[in-house]
Amino acid sequence: MISEIYDVIVVGAGHAGCEAAAAAANLGSKTLLITMNMQTIGQMSCNPAMGGIAKGQIVREIDAMGGYSGIVADKSAIQFKMLNLSKGPAMWSPRTQNDRMLFAEEWRLALENTPNLDFFQDMVKQLIVENNKVAGVVTSLGIEIKAKSVVLTNGTFLNGLIHVGDKQLGGGRMGEPRAFGITEQLVTLGFEAGRMKTGTPPRVDGRSLDYSKMEEQKGDENPQKFSYLDTPKLTKQLSCHIVYTNETVHDILREGFDRSPMFNGTIQSLGPRYCPSIEDKINRFAERNRHQLFVEPEGWKTVEIYVNGFSSSLPEDVQIKAMKHIPGFENVKVFRPGYAIEYDYFPPTQLKHTLETKLIDNLYFAGQINGTTGYEEAAGQGLIAGINAHNKVHEKGDFILNRDEAYIGVLIDDLITKGTEEPYRMFTSRAEYRLLLRQDNADIRLTEKAYQLGLAKEDRLRRVETKISDSQSLEEFLRETSLKPGIINPVLESIESSPVDQAYRAAQILTRPNMTLEKLDEIDFIKEVSTQYNDEVREQAEINIKYKGYIEKEKENVAKLNRLENIKIPEDFDYTKLSSLSAEAKQKMSNVRPKTIAQAGRISGVSPADINVLLVYLGR
Repeated sequence: MISEIYDVIVVGAGHAGCEAAAAAANLGSKTLLITMNMQTIGQMSCNPAMGGIAKGQIVREIDAMGGYSGIVADKSAIQFKMLNLSKGPAMWSPRTQNDRMLFAEEWRLALENTPNLDFFQDMVKQLIVENNKVAGVVTSLGIEIKAKSVVLTNGTFLNGLIHVGDKQLGGGRMGEPRAFGITEQLVTLGFEAGRMKTGTPPRVDGRSLDYSKMEEQKGDENPQKFSYLDTPKLTKQLSCHIVYTNETVHDILREGFDRSPMFNGTIQSLGPRYCPSIEDKINRFAERNRHQLFVEPEGWKTVEIYVNGFSSSLPEDVQIKAMKHIPGFENVKVFRPGYAIEYDYFPPTQLKHTLETKLIDNLYFAGQINGTTGYEEAAGQGLIAGINAHNKVHEKGDFILNRDEAYIGVLIDDLITKGTEEPYRMFTSRAEYRLLLRQDNADIRLTEKAYQLGLAKEDRLRRVETKISDSQSLEEFLRETSLKPGIINPVLESIESSPVDQAYRAAQILTRPNMTLEKLDEIDFIKEVSTQYNDEVREQAEINIKYKGYIEKEKENVAKLNRLENIKIPEDFDYTKLSSLSAEAKQKMSNVRPKTIAQAGRISGVSPADINVLLVYLGR
């Protein structure tokens, strides 16, 4: 039926699959995206939002690399917030609330307008493997489709099992069938597989809620956006609301614990530590008498509401009874109860940094199949897998982002080097160079790389170059402009900062706590120059001046670490012959096969003493 041999086949059309297919196709590979349901391409399976702490940085990085997630998020946004503004710029994280249906629609339209990309609706049940190299897929209809590379982005569908109380349903999402066959085949090929759990909250009828009993959460007054391109800015926004559980809610939920698959032994797999179910929160944090819930609209036109923070696998009658005791939920009508889902994953230490498997050539894994949780983490992996699948079949070099270059690099290095036994979620604390990996400079960090690959067009590169030169020009102006006491002291007094008794450069004044470029604009000749630049340039210049010393220190640390990154370890290196290595180090490094000394040092269980042994041996 399909005689064409594709360069890249992507299995699954979630966030990882969509980015993988877009990247490979935009680079010029003849690409096929296979999904079990064409109507759920780009589906937001869980919360209708993109970004958040560290996740927002990943979306910006995907956009800078020529991916689609930021564009789709902007086009479907119903609210924008920049989180953590009370902290330093390394912590600032953009987040959008999105229209769930519009988000999926925009993803499908974006993919349909991507050249070199075909679609097929069916379930992939088997891989075609010849001489330890993937050669295509077989679908449930028995159709063989040949390909030079395959990217698996199966999400929660591999042998997915849905739990609602003591009820169990086979499925990858509520109302959608699970996928089978691939796990079993990969295990016979030598792969190690495991099980993980995730969950989702109830969806309720917004018309049945009393918002007057809740705390309104509006979007930013001056909303920004994810994409560095000319996507639309929000001119109106929908509010979210905050409400809290209470002891009565907790007592009702506890009554159902004996019927919960989490507590009666039905579910053995680990769920996400940082997004636990409501019953898990009550059990683990028994000292707390309330937990925060976010009441989030699902879109511009629908009344459906997502109860963020109330993820549950308890019986539906217990969920509903407990919700009715949440303020504003007294008359709640439920569209769908919350549920837990168990699914197969493959420990990611079985992958290379390109996300190609070590056992089967030209086979790539991306997304929840690697043990991650979150749309953004999945999309970032999909982008890298799609790029490398294209590069491999066209005999180009590996594309790898380092830990000092992108959160995506931190994510993949953590997975490959350390593995994960619970759903992995990105945080700013996971990045040792987070001041360099800010959301505002993702374009500066990555656009040139995307241009060299062929994912970013020249006009995008020129735009970034203009941003860099303009910010340098504004910085230079502020470093050279002198402010006398009579001019600057009134501004300093307005922020309760100590007055000066001699002239200071504007840049020196800007480094003071609570001082901003916007405050300096109260001085007419500063404003006359600074307002010639757009908000992105102003923000970049202000951060570079305020945090100059810290940024330079981080760059020094990167340079030191990169010296270890440059010391390569041969692929066939035999760790067992080094008697001075600890037994754990021998086992862990033989399993992970680190490419460099620096990567070896990040493996859990490998000590500094083990690294010294390696350095001495390789030095010889």
